[in-house]
This record gives sequence, structure tokens and C-alpha cells, in this order.
Amino acid sequence: MSYAVKEIFLTLQGEGVHAGRRAVFLRFAGCNLWTGREEDRSSAVCQFCDTDFVGMDGENGGRYEATELAANVAALWGEGCEHRYVVMTGGEPMLQVDDALVDALHGQDFTIAIESNGTIAAHSGIDWVCISPKVGSEVVQRQGNELKLVWPQSGSNTSAMEGWAFDNFLIQPMDSGDSGVNESNRKSAIEFVSQNPKWRLSLQNHKLLGLP
Repeated sequence: MSYAVKEIFLTLQGEGVHAGRRAVFLRFAGCNLWTGREEDRSSAVCQFCDTDFVGMDGENGGRYEATELAANVAALWGEGCEHRYVVMTGGEPMLQVDDALVDALHGQDFTIAIESNGTIAAHSGIDWVCISPKVGSEVVQRQGNELKLVWPQSGSNTSAMEGWAFDNFLIQPMDSGDSGVNESNRKSAIEFVSQNPKWRLSLQNHKLLGLP
């Protein structure tokens, strides 16, 4: 199988439990909740996506076989095999992730994380599973390491989500496109977490720091 990749780059993880950790981001092209085209946004299940996942024209984008893709991820990490960490994201990475790629990345000594909308079951070999549910979609992956809910989403059933088997429950304020910060959403998220101690606040630190 060949994989359609939007971009691959070395950065620091900006969100969630591993915020601040050195990581290679492997962004796959394509999503099952939005085409990525602005003309389709208003009719999409996910209407607030802030990521360009269309095509293969990003940094190190293209079509790859599993071993080639894992080798490129390793080359971006550079010397040393300890603490290697790759974040598979999108779009929706589980549209493409399979045994061959998971094995190839583990063969390059990477701990593998995924950021997914949860509508497709995560591969059992993935080491860190972060699910970001979208209202209007059917979440089938209801267990993992990190549940990260973008806030606010009208119709979110947070009480039901608290029954899902995740180690960490995070609320992340929805941004406002290019400006990044939405004070109203941030205040709403802070208020929610203050009243619901099972949840913690997650910020998009990469935007605050000017990182990709």
C-alpha cells in the first residue's frame, strides 16, 4: 500500500498531555468528516477544522511505501534512537494507517501516537491514542490515553463521554481560524473545567509559540 501524505515535519507537540515534547508530525491527506474544501464546510460534520489536509503538497508531502515513509520520519528526527516520538494526524489518519506502517515505525524505534476523530477503530499497535470527538459523528474508539474535546460544540454529551475508558479528559478551546485565540471560547472552557474536575484544560501552545 502507498500512503498519501500531506506533510511531515519536526516540531514540539503543542496540545494535550504531551505538550512540549519533541515530535515528528506525520500528517495524512484526507478526512471522512470534511472534504477540506471551504465550499463544503457548512455541510460537513466537522465545520471548525483549522488544518490543511488536502493534497500532498506540504513539507515532505507525497506518496510513500511503509518502509520509505518510516525512514523519512527517522531522518527528520535525526541521530539517536531514544525517546523517538511520531504523531500520526490528519485529516483522519486511520483511513490509511495499517500493520505495515505501524511495524515500520516501530522498527525505527518510534513511540507512535495518533490524533483521530474516533470514527474508525485505532490500530492496536499504536502506543498513544488521542481521540477528538466531533458532534454528529459516531465515535467507535471509546478507549485510549487521551480524550480531547474541542469546546464548545453544541450537543456535546460530556457526561456520557466521562464513561468512556480514557486515562485523560481534556477540554480545548475552539480557535478562530487565523487569529487563533477566541477569548469567549477560552473563558467557556475554563469555566467548564472549573466546574468539572475530571477534565483538564488543553491549549494550542504551538500557535502561541509560532510553531508549525
